Formats: sequence, structure tokens, C-alpha cells
Amino acid sequence: MRKKRSDKRRVTPDPRFNDVIVAKFVNNIMEQGKKATARGIVYGAMDQIADKTKQDPIEIFRKAIQNAAPAIEIRPRRVGGATYQVPMEVREERRVALAIRWIKKYATDRRDRSMASKLASELIAAANGEGGAIKRRDEMHRMADANRAFAHFRW
Repeated sequence: MRKKRSDKRRVTPDPRFNDVIVAKFVNNIMEQGKKATARGIVYGAMDQIADKTKQDPIEIFRKAIQNAAPAIEIRPRRVGGATYQVPMEVREERRVALAIRWIKKYATDRRDRSMASKLASELIAAANGEGGAIKRRDEMHRMADANRAFAHFRW
């Protein structure tokens, strides 16, 4: 018998923007428990976004997360000795988590001086429908489309 699923932890909203997704983003950027440093990086990126785009940085951030979030993904499913890549819809919570993860990864890979400026450029690129995170999402959608024949194996 399996153990019961643990309860989801509620993330408290970010103090500056009063937004739960920004708080999750800060937690994802954080390394070795240094939340103040992570907040400094994210807030610095938000300030740079405001300077570069002359728009509300939280709107750019939300648009970037929404654009980078995948609608479908492929998951392996074993059927009779063969493993098929089955396309499945992504839950909203996982969508946001994947988008945050990809934006962080592709921001880290950028060539720029500080992490805040890397993050700002990746968020602006994602909001405009370009950048590494968007390419990753498009690649995932292409793979799911290519494996559409196995969609009937959904569970």
C-alpha cells in the first residue's frame, strides 16, 4: 500500500510585489539558503526590466512565464515490453514550475555581466516570444506532436 500524498506547501507572497509566482521564482534562484541574495538578483532584474522596457516589470514577468510554460509534454509509458513517448497535458502548477526552471537555466547560460542582467534579458526575450526558454517549449511541443500517434496510451 502506498503512503498518502503529502500536503502542498503554501508559498507566502513576495514582500515587494505581493505575488506568489515571484516568491516561487526567488526560491528557485536561491542557492544554499541565501534568500536575501536571490531576492537582490530578482529585484535587480525587475528594476532593469523597468528601465529597458518602460513598462511594469511584473507584467513582463507574468507574460514571460505564460509564454515559456508548455501546454503538453511527453511522458514515457511502458506497454507490453515497449516504452512509448506519450503526449500528455501539463498541470498548471507544473507548467509554471517548468517555465521558471527553463528561464533560470537559459538566463544562466547567457553571456552578460551579472545574474540580474542575464535574468532581465531572458525575461524580456521570453515575454517577446524569443529566447532559450521559448525554444525549449517549442521543442517540447514538436516532440509531443511527433508522438501524437501514441496519445491513446494516456492513463
